[in-house]
Amino acid sequence: MIDMPTELVEMLSEAEQALLSLLRDNARASTADLARRLGVSRTTVQSRIERLEQRGIIAGYGVRLSPDYERGLVRAHVLLTVTPKLADRVVRALQALAPVRTLHSVSGNFDMIVIVDAPSIRDLDTLLDEIGAMDGVERTSSSIILSTRIDR
Repeated sequence: MIDMPTELVEMLSEAEQALLSLLRDNARASTADLARRLGVSRTTVQSRIERLEQRGIIAGYGVRLSPDYERGLVRAHVLLTVTPKLADRVVRALQALAPVRTLHSVSGNFDMIVIVDAPSIRDLDTLLDEIGAMDGVERTSSSIILSTRIDR
């Protein structure tokens, strides 16, 4: 997720926030459906979307995987301690790995949290070994996600 200045968030109207909420649920919803659900015209919806894109509020659209597909994956949080001078190299190496879903820079005992998914425990084990062996990674700690209770 891109860091957004607080001013941008506060400047959203209730109508824009409602539109964004619907788009988060289904970014492929038609403008006619969005208009019907919001009680406005299709032209109004289209112009609001264009304004949100131009202002950088909407930066793009993505794919949300089905719960059935995701239930078959093994997902884990991997906490990393990295050598500060090699942090950029670690980020680039992680970016090149398809199973890496998200990478967060964090404060605390670890420097980064990587969220990964793999088709099996064996594949996850291989991936964790690969991450742990990266130049610049000093220490790892991982936790397999058993279930997701809230996902917005």
